Amino acid sequence: MSFSPAEKTKVIKDYATFEGDTGSTQVQIAVLTHRINNLSSHLTGNKKDKHGQRGLQLLVGQRNRLSRYMRDSQPEAYKKLIERLGLRR
Repeated sequence: MSFSPAEKTKVIKDYATFEGDTGSTQVQIAVLTHRINNLSSHLTGNKKDKHGQRGLQLLVGQRNRLSRYMRDSQPEAYKKLIERLGLRR
């Protein structure tokens, strides 16, 4: 369930648009997607973890807001990112 700093660094490097890019919309969406996937796999085995479910809902909402912003401001980059992450839109 945990998201180690090494995994986070790898995700950031994979989705960064330039050297030192840690806060762009693409990187934020990629990190959130990785966290959502980890938490979802945790919740399949721990169905009564209500606090985990709440955290998952918050993460999904945050990713949706960022995705909507990116879709409106950078449509081409948004399409590439969604395809690369394997998200449905």
